[in-house]
Order: sequence, then structure tokens, then C-alpha cells
Amino acid sequence: MKIDGEKVNGVFEKRLNRFVASVKINEKSENVHVPNSGRLKELLTPGARVILQKALNPHRKYPYDLIMVYKGNTLISIDSTLPSRLLASELSKKKLLKLDYDCVKTEVFYGNSRFDVALGNDGEIFYYMEVKGVTLVEEGKALFPDAPTRRGAKHLIELAKAKKEGFGAGIFFVVQRDDAEIFSPNDSMDENFGKALRVAANAGVELFAYSCRVTQDEVVLLRPLPVEL
Repeated sequence: MKIDGEKVNGVFEKRLNRFVASVKINEKSENVHVPNSGRLKELLTPGARVILQKALNPHRKYPYDLIMVYKGNTLISIDSTLPSRLLASELSKKKLLKLDYDCVKTEVFYGNSRFDVALGNDGEIFYYMEVKGVTLVEEGKALFPDAPTRRGAKHLIELAKAKKEGFGAGIFFVVQRDDAEIFSPNDSMDENFGKALRVAANAGVELFAYSCRVTQDEVVLLRPLPVEL
């Protein structure tokens, strides 16, 4: 997926709230939008090199989005809106999953949840999928979540319900960096999510994880990762 727009380099200073951070650009401190409500405490540290995307709307309150950060030499995408868009785009090419479908829908309701992606034939949905962006990697292991998430466990319960009712169901972890070798639920951060993931897997919900190649101008799925429960 191409990352359009003007990019500038910056140095992270501090998080002001969930969606705003202070970044130094050309030796001047600037408040910027952070398109990720996660903690990101392992990544957004004072002095970290970051990539900013200039907003298309010149009248917007914050002129830049903080879309990427370096951890050492590894460039990491932190835009939480990117994974679902990236996956929908890849699924539209019909090269990712061995499923027969003629349409890809996004933001589809099922039960009490709204799933990121649904696949269908002749207008009838037969497969629901939730997409999760992953930014945390420790010793080669991609971990989700990086903060407790009730919503994540709820989605897994709904996916298991969909599977029981005869639909296909899956969860796709998009690891927004290239240095992961394996994926696991982050039990030390959110034990309930890990339990829900294992229950869903036992119910037949499919688990997918892919790493990404990340550059300033493009983020693409790189390779599938084994899922270790």
C-alpha cells in the first residue's frame, strides 16, 4: 500500500494525550496527531526518530500525522487505520487466502460487533474477519495487545459465534514491521484476550499473522508468521 503525501523527519519529545504528541521538526517543537490510541511506550520514547505525514487539509488543527517510528534501524508503522485498509486491498487481489469469493466488504456488522472485513459471493457474506495491527515485538516475537483490550476479546467471542452458526471466521494480525519471526498473544498484558484467542481457535476461527515491509512511501505484507498459542 502506497503512503502518499509529503513526509518529514522528526524527533519524538513526549505524548501529550492518546492522540497528540510533541515532536521536534527542524529544531522547533510541534504538536502532531498520533493515529493510534495504544500506549506504544516501547516505541514512542524521547529522542526516537519519527516519520510525519503532512495533512492534506491546511486548516486542520494539527498539520502532521505521526505515522512511523524507528526502533534502532527498524522502521515501524504505527497508523492503526492502516492494517484493515491494507488487508482489504490485498484480499481484493485474491492472492492471499485460498477462498473463493467475488466481493470484499469493510466495516460489516454481525451480532453485537462490527468486523473490519467480510467476504462474499453473489452479495451473500460467508466469511467474517477481524484485523488487528501489531507494533510490539520482543526478541523476534510479535505480541498483541500492548494494552488491555475488552473490545478485542469481544470480537473473538463474536467470531466464534459466527463460526458456530456456519460462517467462516478469522482474525488477521498485521505486524507493522519486518523483524518478527513468530506471533503470540501478549498474556502478560491481557490474559483475557489470550484466553479468548485460544477458545476462538479451538472453535475453528482461523488465525493469520503477517509481517510487513515498511518504508516511508509504502507498507506491504511481507511473509506469514507462525502463531504460537
